[in-house]
Amino acid sequence: MDNKDLDYYLNLDWTLIEGEDLDFDGNPYHYIEIKEIPSFVFCAKTIEKARENYKRQLKLTLMVMLENGDHITEPGEEEDEPDWESLCP
Repeated sequence: MDNKDLDYYLNLDWTLIEGEDLDFDGNPYHYIEIKEIPSFVFCAKTIEKARENYKRQLKLTLMVMLENGDHITEPGEEEDEPDWESLCP
């Protein structure tokens, strides 16, 4: 039985990907993605605010993943290579 809980996952050393882009009005914003959770992105007006606040969104994301029984890829865990033949007939 896997007994890894929310606190365990929140304290992992996630691989953060930081960047900057423009919104629809041409204003810059900063984002943080997490390599191990491709669906995760957090945006803020400054990189400081993004770094300060992304963990709240991470907590919600992890709560949903745990509730759904989704596999959570941990930092350093090897990703399985997709079975391309079954994906692309």
